[in-house]
Amino acid sequence: MSECSLGHVVIIGVGLIGGSLARVLKAHDAVSQITGVARSQETLDLALQLGVIDKAESDPVQAMKDADLVVLATPVSTIGPILSAIADVIPAHCVVTDAGSVKGSVATAAREALGDKIDCFVPGHPIAGTENSGVAASYADLFVDHRVILTPLPENAETDIQLVQTMWEVCGARVVRMSLEDHDAMLGATSHLPHLLAYALVDFLSQQDRHEEIFTNTAGGFKAFTRIVASSPVMWRDICLANRHELIPLLKSMEQQLAGYRELLKNADGEQLQQAFQRAKKARDKLPDVTKVGNDE
Repeated sequence: MSECSLGHVVIIGVGLIGGSLARVLKAHDAVSQITGVARSQETLDLALQLGVIDKAESDPVQAMKDADLVVLATPVSTIGPILSAIADVIPAHCVVTDAGSVKGSVATAAREALGDKIDCFVPGHPIAGTENSGVAASYADLFVDHRVILTPLPENAETDIQLVQTMWEVCGARVVRMSLEDHDAMLGATSHLPHLLAYALVDFLSQQDRHEEIFTNTAGGFKAFTRIVASSPVMWRDICLANRHELIPLLKSMEQQLAGYRELLKNADGEQLQQAFQRAKKARDKLPDVTKVGNDE
């Protein structure tokens, strides 16, 4: 691997995230080769046709030959099984990372799968995405000015962490480091809980007797709030289950918050209701990049 190249990069999961990563690394001439791995031959054929990858493999084991860097951009529930499948064929110099939205369960699965090779695995999570999926939806600017969180393990060498960080910086991302626990607590509150609430709202309304009339009369606010429901239900099922230890207490607190709002409405307490809304508005006004469009995970 040359000093100016990430070398042979293997991306397992050539969808929105994996495809966008491949596009930007190729655009910056940061790799010697990109091998894409996917179960669907249709996905691989399209990725080759679009020029997203250089080589296609349906078997991750076969893709490991001469790999310098491996990126798992697959649903969190599949990361452990994939690591188990490739554990014996990961080249000695190779670094492995992931793009999963939950880090604690992924790190646990990685330890079980890799054993004494755990030092090669650097957990990561790009906070970027859209409600669309698949390689056809990928684009090279997806990660520009977005955060990527790395949650290094005690066994990781600094040089390996820096390699993964360099890869994401090539993509235009802002890389930060934090613990597995902090990542799952913060993303549980700011990403996983909002998705769960949006799914719950649309599911609830869809079961009402007049649901067709309700959805016909939706306005911009409803569509903005529920846009993320267009994301993959399978992916979000896996994320919510993997981070349920954070989501369950968050949901309990949210139930208490909503119960408080219900009491304000019962009591026609407009003053307290306005104060609650004002607190929320003030907090949101302080958010960075509130006008940025995207389905950050």
